[in-house]
Amino acid sequence: MAASAQRTVITYGTFDLFHKGHVELLRRARALGTRLMVGLSTDSFNAIKGKTSAISYEDRKLMLEACRYVDGVFPESDWAQKPADIVRFGADVFVMGDDWAGRFDDLARYCHVCYLSRTPGVSSTEIKHLLQQPLTFRMPAIQP
Repeated sequence: MAASAQRTVITYGTFDLFHKGHVELLRRARALGTRLMVGLSTDSFNAIKGKTSAISYEDRKLMLEACRYVDGVFPESDWAQKPADIVRFGADVFVMGDDWAGRFDDLARYCHVCYLSRTPGVSSTEIKHLLQQPLTFRMPAIQP
């Protein structure tokens, strides 16, 4: 792609218990442009949303920064900051999972809004639920 074809994509999330669904979202978002900026929900913002992260903001940020699809990570501390972030980063495309479909349509006055389908069979909520279940472990039968 030519230098003049720079295209910035922006997305937001908690990215707790980093899993393949997160990687797929980031890969697909990055494929829409030449730079991907990620607004990472802070622990205090998650508390406002009624969420608790298993992994701290600092550690989630470190994991996102290590992902090859991510070009930059910045804190998301309130719902209203998205328009200013779009302008600050010069975002051409705003991406969210389709579980948020329609919620951010008002951002279309700043950039293209795109909702990507979720990766089937995996979510942080499901992983947290599974981790709360008792582990069942069966000892193999001992042969005489």
